[in-house]
Amino acid sequence: MKLKLREIREKNDLSGRQMAIKMKVGKTTYNYYELGKRIITVEKLNRFCNIFSCSMDYVLGLTEFNIVTKKKYQINKELVGQRLKEIRKENNLSQELVADILNTSQSTISAYENGHTLIITAFLYELAKKLNVSADYLTGRSNTKKIYNKNKEL
Repeated sequence: MKLKLREIREKNDLSGRQMAIKMKVGKTTYNYYELGKRIITVEKLNRFCNIFSCSMDYVLGLTEFNIVTKKKYQINKELVGQRLKEIRKENNLSQELVADILNTSQSTISAYENGHTLIITAFLYELAKKLNVSADYLTGRSNTKKIYNKNKEL
């Protein structure tokens, strides 16, 4: 998972220190996000997307096309859970199979779907990539299910 955090930050002429302040994390923590030494949480990824008015799919590297939005989104883990369950069922997948795909447990998938726990970024990325579903849709940032591709229509 190659995030575009640094590329976006630099295009906006911000230092790592300035970004750390905007993200409400320490400078080292933010630097680790950019270097891939620490996986950014879905909540922090959402904050980053809100700061730069960019799509999660773009930041995650799932698409080269950035859908700009001025709306500031809040992550709702119940909505995320509902959408995960919806996509799983549309793809005729059991919780056990999704758990196998993500190398986790069925109880973890259940906790996500029931809104008890927010999905981790690495799992969000893998599901979006493997099922061709927008991370923005899964997290409630968009109502468009498919990942926007230059070469494909939605």
